[in-house]
Order: sequence, then structure tokens, then C-alpha cells
Amino acid sequence: MKKFALITALLFAVATLSPAQMGMSQDKSKRPSPPASASCKFSDGKTITVDYSSPRAKGRKIFGAASDKALVPYGEIWRTGANEATTFVTVSNLKVGGKDVPAGSFTIFTVPKADAWTLVISKKTGEWGTDYPGEKEDLARVPMSVSKTSALVENFTIAFDQAGSKCTLRMEWENTRASVEVTK
Repeated sequence: MKKFALITALLFAVATLSPAQMGMSQDKSKRPSPPASASCKFSDGKTITVDYSSPRAKGRKIFGAASDKALVPYGEIWRTGANEATTFVTVSNLKVGGKDVPAGSFTIFTVPKADAWTLVISKKTGEWGTDYPGEKEDLARVPMSVSKTSALVENFTIAFDQAGSKCTLRMEWENTRASVEVTK
């Protein structure tokens, strides 16, 4: 009888753990906020790459006052995407919004406001997206230009626009576009 109880308990434990383990190895492309990437290649072949997760608006109010129940409240640090932290990797020294950024891997956050955003480049990497490590880990805080998009943007998007020797990092969601110039 004890053997039967032990075997039953073991089978129950295995059945309970299996779905949890399957979730950990789940295909990230099937997430509600799937992974996405943006990159820019300079004329010398050096690149910048941003990896992020792209949440969907799904009819929600995205940017605004906390009292308006906006998903991303104005004036608060935002993980700039979903799921894992958004990474910013450059293979050469750059200037982002005029601030020096050495070659390396960084995490980016933003502080959105109605008329201006701030890009936060953090030296700390490997954290979950909501775990902002604090200003002591900031490499730079850079002002971003803000404008309205011509149409509703359902999927949060990070992209680069390349023109000559510079790239413009662009973030769009709902009806907002925030951008900053990146040069070598």
C-alpha cells in the first residue's frame, strides 16, 4: 500500500512539473508579445542591434496619466517593450543623442512624457524587463524627440532609419513616435 501511495505521489509530481517545464522551453514567437529585433549597419560594417519584445495595443490606452489607467504612465521609467529587458548592443563606440556610448551590451529603458521622452541606457544587463536597476547603473540619459504617427500603431516597434553616416533610433506605439540620432 505504501509503495502504491509513493508511486502515485511521484506520478503526480511528474505530471505537475511537466507543464511548467514545457512553458519554460516554450517557443518565444508564440508569446502575446513576441520577440523582435532592429539593427543598423554603418558604412564601415559596424552594427547596432536592439532586441526587444513587441507588445500589442489590443484596444488599451497605452501612454497617458496614471489616473487614466494608461498602460505606460507618463513620467515613469518604462521597460520599453515586454518580457525580458530590451538590449542595445553596439560593436563600436557611438554617440547616442550626442552622448558617448562605448562598444558593448546595454539595457535600455525610457521615460515617456506627452511632449518628450528620455532614453535611459543602463550598464546593467541580464535583468527581467521590469527590473530597472536604478540611476547608479545609468550610462546615459538622452532626450528623445516626440511626434505623432500618421496612423495607429498596434504593435510596439523599434526600428532604425539610416541616412549616410547616422542612424535614427525610432520607437512607435499607439499614436506616438520617439526618436534619437545615433552617430559614430
